[in-house]
Amino acid sequence: MLANAAVRNKSPEAFRTISEVAVELDVPQHVLRFWEGRFAQIKPVKRAGGRRYYRPEDVDLLRGIRALLYREGFTIKGVQKILKERGHRHVIELGRGEAAPILPTPRPMPVRTVPGEIEDALPSNVIPLDRLAEPVIVDRPMGHEEPAATGLAEEERVRLEILLAELLQMKARLRSRRDAAVTMVP
Repeated sequence: MLANAAVRNKSPEAFRTISEVAVELDVPQHVLRFWEGRFAQIKPVKRAGGRRYYRPEDVDLLRGIRALLYREGFTIKGVQKILKERGHRHVIELGRGEAAPILPTPRPMPVRTVPGEIEDALPSNVIPLDRLAEPVIVDRPMGHEEPAATGLAEEERVRLEILLAELLQMKARLRSRRDAAVTMVP
């Protein structure tokens, strides 16, 4: 909590230490160091002894990367692609809340026949395959690769698709509860 109080007392233009940024973004310090190795655009000032100091722009970039990874569900590779295609300014604007979130185009996800109670609980974007008139191409966030054919038996595939549907339902519940909790924070 000491770092949190220090951040509140600093000028918005002041540089932040890694511990202050970690508290502000609710991300462990080792994650910030990891991101620094994965995203060339993150360039904190390093002083004697290797101490990192983040400029306000660096913090906004980190906030945008965090949003893409944690809120929007992109992979590291997907965020790298966004940074390459749209530039770090766009991700900084995301971090500041000035840009619209980058979301994949929502399309129905194909799922094979699912037992009744699970089928009723599926998210609205999940449609069992037996109800589809034609094949559906699913848009995924940038960086998601198409899985290779696995050669699973039909029974195993159906069981995995049921598990996937349950996981998607749980993810949607967690996301809505997290969003509700965020709106309640002063």
